[in-house]
Amino acid sequence: MALWGGRFSTGPDEAFKQFNDSLPFDYQLAEQDIIGSVAWAGALEQVNVLTSDEHTKLVAALNELLEEVKAAPQAVATSGAEDIHSHVEAALIEKVGDLAKKLHTGRSRNDQVATDFRLWCRDTADHLLGAIAALKAEFVALAERELGTILPGYTHLQRAQPVLFSHWCMAYVEMLERDESRLQDAKARFNFCPLGSGALAGTAYPIDRQALAQGLGFTGATKNSLDGVSDRDFVVELLSCASISMIHLSRMAEDLIFYNSGEAGFIELADNVTSGSSLMPQKKNPDALELIRGKTGRVFGAFSAMMMTLKALPLAYNKDMQEDKEGLFDAMPTWLACIHMAQACIKGVKVNGDKSLAAAKGGHANATELADYLVAKGVPFREGHHIVGVLVQLAISEGKTLEELSLEQYKSVNDVFEDDVYPVLEIDACIKARQALGGTSIEQVTKAVKEAKKKQQITVRDANLDDVEDIARLIQHWATVGENLPRAKSDMVHSINEFAVTEIDGKVSGCASLYIYDTGLAEIRSLGIDPQSAVTGQGRQLVEHLLAKAKKLALNRVIVLTRVPDFFEQQRFTFCSKESLPEKVMKDCELCLRKENCDEVAMEYILKPSTRAEIPCKYVA
Repeated sequence: MALWGGRFSTGPDEAFKQFNDSLPFDYQLAEQDIIGSVAWAGALEQVNVLTSDEHTKLVAALNELLEEVKAAPQAVATSGAEDIHSHVEAALIEKVGDLAKKLHTGRSRNDQVATDFRLWCRDTADHLLGAIAALKAEFVALAERELGTILPGYTHLQRAQPVLFSHWCMAYVEMLERDESRLQDAKARFNFCPLGSGALAGTAYPIDRQALAQGLGFTGATKNSLDGVSDRDFVVELLSCASISMIHLSRMAEDLIFYNSGEAGFIELADNVTSGSSLMPQKKNPDALELIRGKTGRVFGAFSAMMMTLKALPLAYNKDMQEDKEGLFDAMPTWLACIHMAQACIKGVKVNGDKSLAAAKGGHANATELADYLVAKGVPFREGHHIVGVLVQLAISEGKTLEELSLEQYKSVNDVFEDDVYPVLEIDACIKARQALGGTSIEQVTKAVKEAKKKQQITVRDANLDDVEDIARLIQHWATVGENLPRAKSDMVHSINEFAVTEIDGKVSGCASLYIYDTGLAEIRSLGIDPQSAVTGQGRQLVEHLLAKAKKLALNRVIVLTRVPDFFEQQRFTFCSKESLPEKVMKDCELCLRKENCDEVAMEYILKPSTRAEIPCKYVA
């Protein structure tokens, strides 16, 4: 049954129906459509469109339908409905009769699909972030396993300078961290709920859209109904994230295909990611990597198509936007599959260190070190560059490496050379010389690996009663040195739901709490990290965790009293006046050891404008 038939005397012909219907692909939004409908039913009950009994019946039927959809998602695609919304409504009518028809009160398929799609994108982004983290961990593990293995570095596909194989691994960790950051940023931007925007002008019912958004796990509600139903920036951003990440995966694939070739032989791919030839029995083809490289164009195509679809579209919703889904529904699983396949390739790779070392020693890759040697002897670099070029030409003519040339041959080009030139030319010396931050020395690469492993180790979670002893230990330490207020253990037990903790290797290493006042105000308190822990970033992650919790609780602002304002500025807190804080906040200062010489400053993080009378914080320069 169509949702719009009353205006028409006849129905669509079969050709148009097939051309118009979106159920063959938007059936993938079934779970999200039902979840959004449950939330909308709650909103309608609050404005008395639904009675409590009607709401209960609808939600029970929707939950029953949700279980059916989860059990057989493909069955939805063949129901013959126009789109997923029509399917869900028809299925609901079968369960509760005409009551189901009340559910669409005040909403449109326009805000409905925009909400469904954002929910799907959020779930998908979470899966992708987990996959990226796992691939990063695999690269770090390989870097740690092969620390010390030397590889020729290339420019223009010509041997350039020797690098550590681990340095190559960590280069891709850097790329993946940027992919991760972009995806997290995109998720933060699109995590706003358009439900309640209606077709384009907003709903006529007094729906609390902020509460509705919070209930669906969104940061908040979209602020403009026209934009809410027609915005597809989030689709473009996700496809952009996917495209950039696929560039990285494709470059990795190309590197490994070359390293795996018979001409290089630096690595051997595992059997589980390769295939053979139907004709040539000796072949072992890097099909997984070639497919990653090939599928990159597929993702690029979806990105390009989406931008062309949106170009010059007028506000608000247009049927063109139905084209937003097929490309994304293909690109996101493709990206995810390529990440998983890249992880499998890295996990099973075997490195032939002897062969990569021999290649690194060839091609006069130590020529730059020779130029640096001359600079240390007082020769200007540009002149030294020319001298080394002459020596390379001499070595090539004699079929030798630079280190195989005699001292007499060196001196025939320039008298500055002495016996001390030979240690400089050793490949280990070439590696060791790159000590600056980001270089390929063992020390720098080891540091990069350690830093990456630290990032993997931090777990942030809400506290439970098993954590009380650890929390008490941390608070006691920082209270003793005067950085935090003391708290009784019984208080921690009663307020355990306020706390979050970090875990390092299964042990609690940091804590913080979110104390809620009235009028939508909360304070971050008792922030402390184990002084013996070498893992950085715990304080930042605790603050991020508590701010996310504050958003879910629909709080207006979060404040801190701190002696480390630089740290909180990095978390986007701004300065405010202590005089603007409620008296109940300031009374805690009576317990402070430094109350007579207070050096704390007040800062705030605005979550949303307050709707109640409060004395606003004044920005302090």
